[in-house]
Amino acid sequence: MEAIHYVLIIAGVVILAAAGFLVARTKRERDTFATPAATKAPTRTVRRGLAASLRSAWGTGVDDSTWDSIEEALLAADVGVAATTDVVDSVRRRRPEDYQEALDAISSELKSQFNAADRSLDMSGDPAVVIVVGVNGSGKTTTIAKLAKRLQDTGKSVVLGAADTFRAAAADQLVTWGDRLGARVVRGSEGADPASVAYDALSAARADGADVVIIDTAGRLHGKKNLMAELGKIHKVATDGGTTKAEVLLVLDATSGQNGLVQVREFATTVPVTGVALTKLDGTARGGIVVAVEKDLGVPVKFVGVGEKMEDLVQFNPDRFVDDLLEPA
Repeated sequence: MEAIHYVLIIAGVVILAAAGFLVARTKRERDTFATPAATKAPTRTVRRGLAASLRSAWGTGVDDSTWDSIEEALLAADVGVAATTDVVDSVRRRRPEDYQEALDAISSELKSQFNAADRSLDMSGDPAVVIVVGVNGSGKTTTIAKLAKRLQDTGKSVVLGAADTFRAAAADQLVTWGDRLGARVVRGSEGADPASVAYDALSAARADGADVVIIDTAGRLHGKKNLMAELGKIHKVATDGGTTKAEVLLVLDATSGQNGLVQVREFATTVPVTGVALTKLDGTARGGIVVAVEKDLGVPVKFVGVGEKMEDLVQFNPDRFVDDLLEPA
């Protein structure tokens, strides 16, 4: 009997332990598969980094090497030579007594580098025309989709023109986005004349009574003169021989550095670039390219990409950008 009693006790302990294990496991599974808590969407327009470099440059006092170091920090952030020279000279004349005073002066001077430009899209056409240009890998097609969504959210109807006829995959990608957005996509056969596709897209937009037509173009290196010349043909068709307006939006990778300035300059010699959409800005601490584009080339930055979500294409705000750029890590 005593042996049976011990067996029953041991069995009870085993059962209780097993029950505890099952309860704990069930709780873990609930925790694992529970709906994750909502996270706040990122609001920063650029990664931190410049403030730390400036703080290091300031050191414990001010001498000629301090200003050289500050200049190097701004150049390393791709602010550009012209803007950097203006900022450093102006701040130096203010004779700041401490780091915070210097940082405030740098912030003020950086903000003054931006033009008082209209950063909205020109919607005056019937339909309004937006030609999107840029090199391969800049995020051009995704930017088109985000821009179309942004316009739809304001009540605009959009037609997309797949004038990148060199790669079937490019048109396929645009069609996929069009399906998701419920937007009509006009495409041609692979190798078709891009200007003809642009014409067909414009005609379709007029027939549908659409508010906006966005024309995708082939990603091309700015040094390829024959390909760049095709942009001129597309622009001529889209503007009815130059009698109407078209927004020409250059998509520029924020990580391209000073090569980005070369891209803007070269594209602008072929078509009248009216604005820049800067992508991947949230992924770089070298966001000073924004300042350089406006200061050196006089082309307004109209949109910046700050994430992968459809709503992460935002209208550029210079003051907010500088505040983010100089915020301590």
